[in-house]
Amino acid sequence: MCANTSQRRVAISASACLLSAVVAIANAATAQGTHPVSGRAIARVMGHEGADWLDRPERLEEEQPERALDAINIAPGAAVADVGAGTGYFTVRLSRRVGDKGRVYATDIQREMLARLDRRLKAENIGNVELVQGTEDDPALAPQSVDLVLMVDVYHELARPQQVLRRLRTALRSGGRLVLIEYRKEDPSVPIRLEHKMSVKEARQELEAEGFVLARQSDVLPRQHILIFQPMAAAR
Repeated sequence: MCANTSQRRVAISASACLLSAVVAIANAATAQGTHPVSGRAIARVMGHEGADWLDRPERLEEEQPERALDAINIAPGAAVADVGAGTGYFTVRLSRRVGDKGRVYATDIQREMLARLDRRLKAENIGNVELVQGTEDDPALAPQSVDLVLMVDVYHELARPQQVLRRLRTALRSGGRLVLIEYRKEDPSVPIRLEHKMSVKEARQELEAEGFVLARQSDVLPRQHILIFQPMAAAR
């Protein structure tokens, strides 16, 4: 009986420890998944297994990438960072916009995405793009190295958005711009999961807290906001 009782106590203790660990993990996941300023639920990053979706034919009509870049107005010769570049859907378009005298830094946290983009660049003989391996909290861009940072359907998935924004602010040159293109959360007819949308209010709350100001907003796209931010000091 004593042995059985002791075994039961050990089992109960082990179960309690396991339950505590599960609760701790769940609490940590909840904390990491909510932005501390806006309260927005941070979406999970789309894995490289779903990369084909980034190059779906329907995207041309749904997102109108050339119209988006027209609205942003990218100068030839500019240095541009495509943060969360994925398969390079926007990277190759940016490379044409900046021309031979410009530079595109295509950053991503997934090696598989960068490998796929590398094959694409070689196949299309594009030589003005540099691939950059980033991390969840650092896009790995040198200080004052870019005139423009572009994130297309990416910002809402950043696991550590505050840290990334601080790094991006350092990477921007004087007069530089940070552009977010995000599906409109204000529009329930946009057929995207809620956590993969952002409202203008959320974007402003989160970026203003990190020293950016909304300089211009464009809604020329059928489903997305184009939000152009600048560091506050530069915007004055």
